[in-house]
Amino acid sequence: MSPTHALTVDLLAESFAIFGLAAGAELPAWTSNARAFLCVTRTPTELSIVADLSAVPADERPARAYRAYRVRGPLPLDLVGIFAVLSGPLAAAGIPIFPVATHETDYLFVDAEDVRRATLALVEAGHVVAHA
Repeated sequence: MSPTHALTVDLLAESFAIFGLAAGAELPAWTSNARAFLCVTRTPTELSIVADLSAVPADERPARAYRAYRVRGPLPLDLVGIFAVLSGPLAAAGIPIFPVATHETDYLFVDAEDVRRATLALVEAGHVVAHA
């Protein structure tokens, strides 16, 4: 099963932080305050965290804030090509992404400063961008 070319994505209102920590790092206590989004991935080489920027203590906030596009779902797990269909126009516009897949849908995080250009690139590619 593959997606149709035009997808609807919701631009979330919240701002987010993305962290890469050492593999053995403890999960920061502040992550329990994330309500809009929290993704924690531990691998043998790193601990990655994506969370609400508002949950991060001021003295630990990263230099960049990110915004998220959420693909309207739920999506079946056998659906292929979602990231390919969305990342192509963003790559052509020179916009880096941080993709995250969940059980129900997919998210694309972009630097908050790139939101206007990212939205334009997605719309020009035939996608619908709504504000959540």
